[in-house]
Amino acid sequence: MKKDLLLVIDMQNVYGQGGAWCCHSFGKAAENILKLIRDGRDCFDVIFTRFLADDGAEGAWKDYNRENADINSDAYANEMAEILKGELENYPLYSKSVYSSMAIPDVKKAVCKADRVLLSGVVAECCVLSTAFAAIDEGAQIIYLKDCVSGLDQVTEKAVETVLSGLVPLQVRIMTGDEYLLEKRNAG
Repeated sequence: MKKDLLLVIDMQNVYGQGGAWCCHSFGKAAENILKLIRDGRDCFDVIFTRFLADDGAEGAWKDYNRENADINSDAYANEMAEILKGELENYPLYSKSVYSSMAIPDVKKAVCKADRVLLSGVVAECCVLSTAFAAIDEGAQIIYLKDCVSGLDQVTEKAVETVLSGLVPLQVRIMTGDEYLLEKRNAG
């Protein structure tokens, strides 16, 4: 039987409170992700991803990395959020140097084997949205866990939900972590 896959995208310190790329509801999203993992570990597999700049990047990424060199070289900024670090002992962490987590071969393979892909993490309007579209292109059914995702601000976060709602119900479902767990338990 296939199992769902929870992708925890880029929950690094740089996106937390006081971080250079602070996402407005990062702390709440991190709490909800941790609760989801602890309450639902029998419901899904988990993969963590993180963004790390590639020194050999070309084109627009080369310019992006040069512009953000101070952030990219900050070890603390690039670490995973403290609240989730304990879970890294139980699940794999993969690095990427672009927005989409689907650029990681092991993630792509896991997504293609999963029944459904649960999306969580940051930044809603960049890495999460990019991953959603790339996973859909591979044939994945996406569950966008809106309380486990944070954007830079509430407006862009809501815009991502609006964009993804156009793909409901065939390719995307939008729900909270608790709604997912309740549905999964009622089905099982």
